[in-house]
Amino acid sequence: MGKSIAKKKRDKLSREGRRNPEENRSFFAFAELRTRRTKTKEETLQKQKHKNRLSNQYDKDNRFFTFKLTKDRINRISKN
Repeated sequence: MGKSIAKKKRDKLSREGRRNPEENRSFFAFAELRTRRTKTKEETLQKQKHKNRLSNQYDKDNRFFTFKLTKDRINRISKN
């Protein structure tokens, strides 16, 4: 990746013995000032609240239906 025009000008100024504008930058220009924190339990639950709601509802019905079919088949087999 090439140097930007501004970077080339800063390098030229420092080569010529003049003050480099990078040195005028404050300490806060390089510091990361945002605070980071982990999500609370409530925030995590809120994110998951509506995820896959409908598919879980249908899965429960299908399990019951499958169990009922299986039980009917067992009864048929035992009668024969």
